[in-house]
Amino acid sequence: MHDCLILGGGPAGLAAALYASRYGLDACLLDELYLGGQIVNAAEVENYPGYADPVSGGDLADYMEKQTRLHTSQIFFDAAKGVDLLSAVKTVKTSSKVYEAKTVIIAMGQNPRSLGVEREKEFMSRGVSYCATCDGNFFKGKDVAVAGGGNTALSEAAFLARICKSVSVIHRRNEFRAAKAEVEKARKLPNVKFILESQVTALLGKDYLEGIEISGPESFTLPVEALFIAVGAIPKTELFKGLLNLDPQGFIITDENMETGIPGVYAAGDIRKKSLRQVVTAVADGAIAAHSAMEYCTGLA
Repeated sequence: MHDCLILGGGPAGLAAALYASRYGLDACLLDELYLGGQIVNAAEVENYPGYADPVSGGDLADYMEKQTRLHTSQIFFDAAKGVDLLSAVKTVKTSSKVYEAKTVIIAMGQNPRSLGVEREKEFMSRGVSYCATCDGNFFKGKDVAVAGGGNTALSEAAFLARICKSVSVIHRRNEFRAAKAEVEKARKLPNVKFILESQVTALLGKDYLEGIEISGPESFTLPVEALFIAVGAIPKTELFKGLLNLDPQGFIITDENMETGIPGVYAAGDIRKKSLRQVVTAVADGAIAAHSAMEYCTGLA
């Protein structure tokens, strides 16, 4: 039986495994496919502390993995299929075995909701992005677009307006789902324009995004060098529905110690309800969750 079982090998999970191991816990990390999470898809990361020059997301993930492996060899590629978190001994079932642990840290992340437009995957990191604060600086002084009508979309439009030549916000309804304050803030920005009751129907370009086709009351081609998609995210919480407290969007609700409400069960990173989802906040969550797990295992909690 392990002291700490970590589900997910993104920045939050890797940080949790690193910290838990350094605390002297028997830590084991499971990930379904690969380590690094969504950050591996980023062409460059400019805002992670400690790197004066941009680092590729793949390289950053590789550095994190190597550092974690210096402290634990118990990293396995296996997908969780079922869980029992209510007992004193937590169990996680995979297709190959059953893992037992005193504590579990859930760090399985989320998947950005896609537009479902042809060539969307092809243009990822080539003009299509799901994170303005991650990639916006690559398009300084350029014409860009944001697809979405929620708080995230309007917030990203306001962020991009500070560094981009123009920002077109494309929303399929004539009213926004975002808070009134977010909408009013975006409307005051001179280089932000709104294209309502419309949607992106095609992505144009050869090797990099060069424009998008928009269908609505008027159909036209809009030349842009980037499209930031903010139509929601899908947290990987299917296993935990009815077991953990989730917000209306399906994210796990925790306190500041990453506690979920079930003793010995914690959540970290993008899978939990939070205001900012970045690599730096994910690794902080992982470290805090590992500290909470250590206190639980040693009776300090």
